[in-house]
Amino acid sequence: MRYTGGMSTDAAIHAELRTIIDATLRGDVNEEQAARVYEMGREAVCALMLAIGRRLAELADDHHAVPGPHTPSGALPPYVRPSTSKRRRGKPGAREGHEGHRRPTPPRIDRHERIADLRICPHCDHPVRPARTIRKRIIEDMPEDARVEAVAYAIPRHWCPHCRKHVEPKLGAALPGATIGNRLAAMTVVFHYGLGLTIDQTRQILRSPHGITLSAGGLVNLWQRAAEALLPWYEQIGEEAKNSATLHADETGWRVDGQTHWLWCFCNHATCHYIIDRSRGSPALQQFFTEAFRGVLIHDFWRPYGSVLLEGDGEHQCCLAHLLRELDHVDEHALPGKPPRQAACWRGFVKKLRRLLRDGIRLRRRHDFTPAKYTSRIRLIDRRLAVLACGAYVDGDAQRLAKRLQRHQDQLFTFLDRPEASWENNRAEREIRPAVILRKNSQCNRSRRGAATQAVLMSVYRTLHLRGRDPRQVIENALAAYAATGKLPPLLSTVADG
Repeated sequence: MRYTGGMSTDAAIHAELRTIIDATLRGDVNEEQAARVYEMGREAVCALMLAIGRRLAELADDHHAVPGPHTPSGALPPYVRPSTSKRRRGKPGAREGHEGHRRPTPPRIDRHERIADLRICPHCDHPVRPARTIRKRIIEDMPEDARVEAVAYAIPRHWCPHCRKHVEPKLGAALPGATIGNRLAAMTVVFHYGLGLTIDQTRQILRSPHGITLSAGGLVNLWQRAAEALLPWYEQIGEEAKNSATLHADETGWRVDGQTHWLWCFCNHATCHYIIDRSRGSPALQQFFTEAFRGVLIHDFWRPYGSVLLEGDGEHQCCLAHLLRELDHVDEHALPGKPPRQAACWRGFVKKLRRLLRDGIRLRRRHDFTPAKYTSRIRLIDRRLAVLACGAYVDGDAQRLAKRLQRHQDQLFTFLDRPEASWENNRAEREIRPAVILRKNSQCNRSRRGAATQAVLMSVYRTLHLRGRDPRQVIENALAAYAATGKLPPLLSTVADG
């Protein structure tokens, strides 16, 4: 039966067509249903195509609804993000002819074992001759019995007639009131706050192969005790950061008891200090920078960083990598939709700005660079920046970035006058990445005390890691000293000087 447009009079055919259209939009249509639409006639095919067209238009609107160059990459749907994969240029590993890299031989052999001789060949089952040579193969493995040792300490209690109370010697094997030893406590700190394992994953490692059961609450309480003991180190790390010649700063979102907070990272080559605060603005910065900063503060273009007071040789350095990435983002997302006049204006502006930034970076990378030797070229770069920032532009993005250049004119090429500073903020982004991974795994903190513990233990771990020391061993020794004497050893005597 041909379909001739009687959809209003033939309810059965109308319902069947509606079912086929719904199946098509869901992606469940089959060959029989497609043939049935053809049999219904021209108007049925038109109705199906119009429904598909409307659906495609809705999807296109969803794709184009993503904001432009100022939207964070995390807010973009995965299917509209540009591909960042690059084709590998060559084979991985060293070139042919280079000496291979192998795992070094262990410095100590704990046990020697002789493998039984063969009597028959494993391939042909014929008798073999006695072995004439011995091949040595060294294997490192964990012993089968790796259970935790439980020690019962007999602690003498003495009566002090002067204090009128019982006294006893301090035990350095564990923190006061803790039932878990310092070595195990330090190991769990590294697992959670250093490597980003969750509480459940840490408990699972304790159960197998170590054979110890610890509740989630007991583990959190142990970390809080460790943070209280290591608090003087945390404060000293912050002081060293504030007194350093260069300091990188960055921030990322955080959650504390379901409320939006921010995790701030202040770091350089030898220190890493985290702060978790409710503010993303100047109040958090003023809480950290209690005095004027004398070094070079390297950061992105986030305005609150400008509120940091400077003293003496203190200066700002804005991250040029952020600026170059934004230029690429505008080229990719905003440029195709610009009118011809604005597009021409943007191309001219971005060409000059890219050339200026790259000229400054190339100058700094010269092996013989010193500010005194290249003073004239540095001043030329400053004049080119001033001309570019004060230009008149008809394009909105060019106007916006020109205003930014004016606002940060003295903060873009600080690295040419201060060679110890970097032109990009990559170090802060690298140091904040472990916190981002931990945030994804553990869903941040449920209390302010947990946030404070997070900041202390992450800061201590990352600082020890930057200074090339074993965080587990150093933290274990520090907790033992604190348990025995009530004081921490000096940080500089425990870790290598940066």
